[in-house]
Parts: sequence; structure tokens; C-alpha cells
Amino acid sequence: MTPRSRHVRGNDYTVLDPPALGAWTPSLRVSVVVPAHGAQDKLDLVLAALAAQTYPADLLDVIVVDNGSSPALRLPPIRPAGTRLIVCDTPGRAEARNAGLAAATGDVVHWLDSDVVADPREVEAHMRWHHLAPYLVVTSYLRFTTAALPAPEVVAAGKDLAELFEPAEPHEWLVDLVGRTRGLTQAPSRAFSLHVGGATSVNRRLIERAGPMDVDLPLGQDTEMGYRLAQAGAVFVPEPLAKGYHLGPSMRMRDKERIDRVSHALIGDRVPHYRWLRGHPTRQWKVPYLDVVVAAEGYDETRATVDAVLAGTVPDVSVVLAGPWDTLTPDRRAPLNDPRLDLTLLHGHYAHDARVRFASAEPTRLAPYRLRLPAGWAPGEDTLARLLDLAVEGDHGLVGVLLAEGPQGLVTARLERRSAFERAELTAAASGTPETTHVPGASAASQASDTVEGWGTSDIPDALDDLVDEVYGALWTDGETLGFVPAGEAPQIKGRRMSYRARLEAEAEIARLTKEAERLRGQIAKWREEAGRWRKSAVDLRREVGGLRKEVARLKASRLRTVIKRISARRTGPAGPAGTQDT
Repeated sequence: MTPRSRHVRGNDYTVLDPPALGAWTPSLRVSVVVPAHGAQDKLDLVLAALAAQTYPADLLDVIVVDNGSSPALRLPPIRPAGTRLIVCDTPGRAEARNAGLAAATGDVVHWLDSDVVADPREVEAHMRWHHLAPYLVVTSYLRFTTAALPAPEVVAAGKDLAELFEPAEPHEWLVDLVGRTRGLTQAPSRAFSLHVGGATSVNRRLIERAGPMDVDLPLGQDTEMGYRLAQAGAVFVPEPLAKGYHLGPSMRMRDKERIDRVSHALIGDRVPHYRWLRGHPTRQWKVPYLDVVVAAEGYDETRATVDAVLAGTVPDVSVVLAGPWDTLTPDRRAPLNDPRLDLTLLHGHYAHDARVRFASAEPTRLAPYRLRLPAGWAPGEDTLARLLDLAVEGDHGLVGVLLAEGPQGLVTARLERRSAFERAELTAAASGTPETTHVPGASAASQASDTVEGWGTSDIPDALDDLVDEVYGALWTDGETLGFVPAGEAPQIKGRRMSYRARLEAEAEIARLTKEAERLRGQIAKWREEAGRWRKSAVDLRREVGGLRKEVARLKASRLRTVIKRISARRTGPAGPAGTQDT
């Protein structure tokens, strides 16, 4: 029961080879967390189905979370051995799930809604994947039924659930997403959308890296947690052999328009991959699309780099300015002689810019991309956008940029896909690679964020870059092509009003040229019409000339015949008087 390949590339989980159901020996424990509010009759069926699972009972931990039900929920007679009931009085699915998560002891956490009846093989179908790799998220295929509820004894008997709950409707959105992405293998950046809380299992190590559910969101918690799991290195697996029946339509089926309104208003702030929710040209978001990490050096060269980053065509960006800020104590008696004057100036210059953070001030956020850029190099206005396009369109985990080569060696910048480095770190840990124990990934980045060295490229082992190349791919390009220039050669940054005026002038010029083009098109149409008349006149003239030529020829022929007749008549006429002759 080992994968055909040690590394999953992107979200192509097909390199793993899960065993057939019933033909393997499990060893991992799974905690099934069932948050519930009321609906005791449905909960009884859910627990009866869990009691009939083919997964070993001694490896199955079931936690029911009563989220303030009135009357309080109870555990029915038919349930898995060792099922626990805990109470979470704070209302909300996220709060209830987090309470269940805190009580869970399994190697894998399986979210299961209290109105989802699982097929007897559902848990086993999930767990055979989790035994292959420590970074998987597996989701069942649910069907939504309105059939009358059977007795718990009938469900626990392990009968075919289709006989009890069909006809039913599929989860159309999930089926469509899986179908158009070849099982999510062709959509690594959007695969996190598969994380739906109704019937999804997650490796505990991923949850520890990603964190619990966001209790500040009224809706969309599953999607937001799916995004954080993706950034923690997850691979998302839709498992058709894991089946279940949702008792009744889902909330989205009942009220999709209003749910989308609430979800879209809040989820875009936390999920940068939903670009269509971030159309505003200047807004800042809780989680930026790109973090640019700059190790603070001299004031002038560092400022040139930071200012160029903030003035580019990617507004969804933040700058992490790394330096020993906690130890900064300005010399107030002789400030001009302060050996750390430049750091003091940088800190003061950007202290009130919400887009600039100081590395020792707060931990790393969940931006999907991080650019490590040395101070003294300025990106062009569209450089960062072009660099991101290379990573996104090629699904690369690392895009290296060669900036310069000199006596001190190579000067480079690095665009890193966070999920790729997290996956590489998990893979390295699973395989026992010692060189990657201090990598600035999700957990390590937080530990290293208080020092300048923690953000430097020298701390990233070559072994980790090699793993990133394997699990996502790497690309190297040159900075000049993308528009990176030394700070001293950077063009003057245009102010917003200057850019606005330039845009107005460009729009006016476009309007003028458009009007001129219309005029020329009209003139061309007139010329074409005139040319048509000329062609018709030419045709008529040729016909007239042809007629005249025929007439001339006819007249010539007629005159010639007349002359010939005269000559002939003279030669053949009666003889004149003797001795006379025609002259």
C-alpha cells in the first residue's frame, strides 16, 4: 500500500494507488465530527449508518457536538461504540466544528453533517487515501433525497442506501467542477473549492498547519478553510466510492441567491484566488494576493524598491519589510551619527502605510504568492503582473529571476507559490529529509519572521527547491526581460493624478484616432462608390468603343465594296467610239 510515486505534482493525485475496498489493513484512527442542532430523528440515522461502517470500529472515533439544541440531543441506542456527545453552546457551525476538533484524537478528522447518511464503505473509501500521504483532503459524492426517513435499524442493517433514498439529486456544482477539471487534476489553484463540510476528511497535520475554522464568517467557512488547507500544501481528492445521502435539499439549494450575496461580500477578503470578487483597482484586502519580502538595507535603495512595488499594476500586494525593528532605538542626541539611521528612516517612512508590514511586527499572512526581492532593484510598472502570469499560467511552484551576476555571485529574486513550498515541506518531513527542517513555510515562516535572516533566500535549502520542482515545477528567467532595473535606473514613479491625466490624454487620443478612423472609413466608402461608377463608365465606354469600331469596320467594308463595284463596272462596260479608251 505505497504510492506509485513519492510526490504528487500539483493536484494530480492519480499518481497514488489506493488499495481496493476490503483488501487492505488500516492503521490510522479517524475522528468523525458531527455538529448538530436539533433534528434528533436525522441524527439517529447518521449514527446508525456510522455503526454499519466497514472501517474497523477500534479505529473509529465519533464526536457529536450539540450546538445549543432545545431539547438537548441524546445518543441513540444504535451508534458506534465509544461515540461521545459534547456540548457547544456558542451558536454557529464553525464554533461547533472547532469544539469537535478540539476533542478529536484521530490521525484524520472527518467532517460529517448531522443530516448526511454515509454509505457503509464511506469512511473506508476515505481512509485508504489518507494511508498513502499526509497531505490529503478527501470528499464524498453526496446525493440529496426527499424520501421518507427509514427506521435506524434498517439503516444499521447495512442495506443498499439507494433502495432507501432514491430517487435523489446529485451535488450538481461538485459534479460539474470535477468533470470540467478531470477530477481536479487540471485545476490546482481552485481545487480547494472541493472542501465542503458535509462529508470531507482532512489529515490532522494539515489542520494543525492551516488552523481551525474561521468563526468570524457567518457563511462560507468551508471554502475559506479549504483555501487555508490548500496554502498548507493539501491535495484534494474527489472519491466516487465514498457515497452518502443528504436528507433534504442543502441550504444553497433552498436559497442560493441570498447565500451567494452574503458569502461573496465576505469571502473575497480572505480568498485571493477569487479574483472576480476583487475588481476594485485600489482596495486592500485582509489576505493579499502577493507578499513582497524586502530585507531592509540602505534607505535610498530600499525605498526605491518598495515604492516601485507599491506603484505597479498589481494593487493586491503588500510589502514585508524585514529588519531588526524590535531593537531599533534612535539616537536623539546625535541622530545624524546614528549607525542605524537608515533603518530609522525606513521605519518612520512606512510606519503608517497599511500596505507595508515590518517582519518583527506580526506573523506571515496567507498570501498565495511571495516574492523575495533584494533591496536596490525596482520592478517596472507591469513587472509583478507579468511575473505572476508566468507562475499562474505555468502552475509553477517557483519562478527564479536572475537580476545580475558579479564578483559577489548571482543576484536573484524568487517568486514562491506558498502551497508548493508547504507541500514540499510536508513531503520532506514524511520522507525524513533532514535538510528541510528550517524551511520558511507555514509554521517555519512564523518562527523565522522576527529576523532578517528568516526571510533571506540563503535559508532555503537546495533540497527544498528540488522538491518544489518535483511537486509543482520551477522556472528561471532573466530580470531584464521582465523589467527589473537597478534602483538608480528606475524611471520616476508617476503620481496618481499624473497617471489619471495620462489616462485621460490616452483616452482622448484614442477617441480622436477612432473618429479619424471612422472618417477615413467613410472616405474609403465614397472612394469605393466612385470607383464603382468609374468601373461602370469604363465598361460602358468599352462597349461604345466596341460598337464604334464595328461601325467603322462596317463603313470601311461598305465603302470598299462600292469602290470595287465601280471599278468592276468600268472595266466591264460597253466599248466607246473607235480609237477611244477609258481614262
